[in-house]
Amino acid sequence: MKYCSQCGKPVSQKVPEGDNRLRYVCDECEHIHYQNPRIIAGCLPILEEKVLLCKRAIEPRAGYWTLPAGFLENGETTAMGALRETREEANANVEIIDIYTMFSLPHISQVYLFYRARLIDTDFSAGVESTDVRLFSEHEIPWDQLAFPVITQTLRHFFSDRGSDTFPVRSLDIIVDRNRKPLA
Repeated sequence: MKYCSQCGKPVSQKVPEGDNRLRYVCDECEHIHYQNPRIIAGCLPILEEKVLLCKRAIEPRAGYWTLPAGFLENGETTAMGALRETREEANANVEIIDIYTMFSLPHISQVYLFYRARLIDTDFSAGVESTDVRLFSEHEIPWDQLAFPVITQTLRHFFSDRGSDTFPVRSLDIIVDRNRKPLA
């Protein structure tokens, strides 16, 4: 950040009075520009024994499969964002069942929230950010072609939990070292 979004003057990094972190602060109007994690909301759309996956048309990880999800917009609840992203990426109509997984990824300043959702009908198709959308049973999932570890973990939890028909909320902090390797 170089310029203040309030007055347009230069900003510099400093620890504001009463704070304990470096922040961008306007040199002129002293407005503090907080930078906070991005929230990604999505759905795990389910129809009977199958889940709906989207093949990404955009980077990162274009060509890989994912659950419909994306950045939360201002003025949305996480559930509203998950429903919107599911419509945008899969043209799918779902009904939210409940929150299912939450992942905190501080190394990229993101928080992922996935809702279990019931697919209302089979009238779905690829949206502008997808090249393909399909229903997969557990043995059909292209496990080696999933876009992100949070997708793999959400799917593995679902298929494991499905056996007992108990779906607890799963939460995981994914901490990585400087080389982007997960820490135990």
